[in-house]
Amino acid sequence: MLVVVIAASVMLVLSNPLAAFTMGDDQRMLVDLGLATVFLAGAILAAFLATSVLGREIANRTALTVVSKPVGRPIFMIGKFLGVLGSLLVACMIMTLVFMLVEMHAVIQTVRDPIHVPVVVFGIGGAVLTAAAAVWCNYFYGMSFTSTALILALPVLAVSYGVSLNFDAEFAQQDLGLSFKGNLWLAVAALTTCVAMLAAIAVTVSTRLGQLMTLAATIGLFVLGLLSDWIFGRSIRGMESEWLARASEKGLVESVEVVDSIHRTTGEITENMTTVERATVPLTEMANTSELLGWSLMNIGYAMLPNFQILWLSDAVTQGVSIPSDYLIKSMTYGILYAAAAVCVGIVLFQRRDLG
Repeated sequence: MLVVVIAASVMLVLSNPLAAFTMGDDQRMLVDLGLATVFLAGAILAAFLATSVLGREIANRTALTVVSKPVGRPIFMIGKFLGVLGSLLVACMIMTLVFMLVEMHAVIQTVRDPIHVPVVVFGIGGAVLTAAAAVWCNYFYGMSFTSTALILALPVLAVSYGVSLNFDAEFAQQDLGLSFKGNLWLAVAALTTCVAMLAAIAVTVSTRLGQLMTLAATIGLFVLGLLSDWIFGRSIRGMESEWLARASEKGLVESVEVVDSIHRTTGEITENMTTVERATVPLTEMANTSELLGWSLMNIGYAMLPNFQILWLSDAVTQGVSIPSDYLIKSMTYGILYAAAAVCVGIVLFQRRDLG
């Protein structure tokens, strides 16, 4: 876990100079790279931690010792998931704080752009302080270096980030809200929900598969979840568009004016009015039996496959669009319910698993 967090942190720091080669909006590229790094590192950690806390205990038969006591298998399964989730939240928060410091520094596009001195001083100072404290606790008190470093890194980096918000690039004091990016934190919260979904999936898969297969299945579902709209959503929309055309030929549609409002972080509101056609009857009445069966199967697959795209809010952040609170609540509720459903499936699978 410490290796992945350090590797991701190094990649986050390196994304700052790498984003300067876009020949365009460098800061947008920096945000995309940062969010993608946190997401990918969280997915890898979810797979590794799940195999460590559950798969290894099943392989070593230590799980049998626990469940032979007055500890039910559902409680054992839920406890393991909460342990994995807690570790992932700590890791994701550490990587997020590193990303926030890098984003606050901003991309240096020309030699005239100043280096954000507070970010460099407090960021590097926090990392050195964390490493030194972990070494001290390991040497004098025998505490685990990795665990101590991860636990200390979270509050130290949080303080470094909070203090850096109060200064500009020249170390002059400024209003804390000038550098605070609320939209970016909302995007990170949505990504953390994705990581929780992956953790639930990984723990569920590890009840039946070994470490290698759990890693493969989790990473595979991670990739498929990013493509769910392309795999299923595109086909569903194509079939419904064809049915709408059939309804239009029969005169069973009506034109409706729709107003789309875009609220930007600057306070500007953009409204676009478009005219769309809607069927006056259910679109399924325009389909034959084979099409209806294919459409139903597509919707089942669409519902079962995790959809990470609805929780990927990078475009809203980079384009300066305010993230609606109702959309964020609905999308995060979807992620939480999906994770809960995955854990329930894992409990069922673990109930019938032979631990002897």
